[in-house]
Amino acid sequence: MSRFDAFLAGFEFRTATPQYEPGDELPVIITGRDGDDALVRIGDTRLRLPDTDVAVDDEVRIRVTAFDADDATGEAELL
Repeated sequence: MSRFDAFLAGFEFRTATPQYEPGDELPVIITGRDGDDALVRIGDTRLRLPDTDVAVDDEVRIRVTAFDADDATGEAELL
């Protein structure tokens, strides 16, 4: 293995639209609001937290409940 190959070992590009599965839990920062719903943006992926009373810029832990990989959108709940 060359030094260049060793340097690039495990190197991956990140996607602008990360994919999630229902049940995935992650810490996020609330990036916006739409009426009673809180919004989270992770790259170009958008998650909606229906009827959630948290302020913009709050850091919370969520569980993904539904996700559409084609649109990179989904819903989640607070933990």
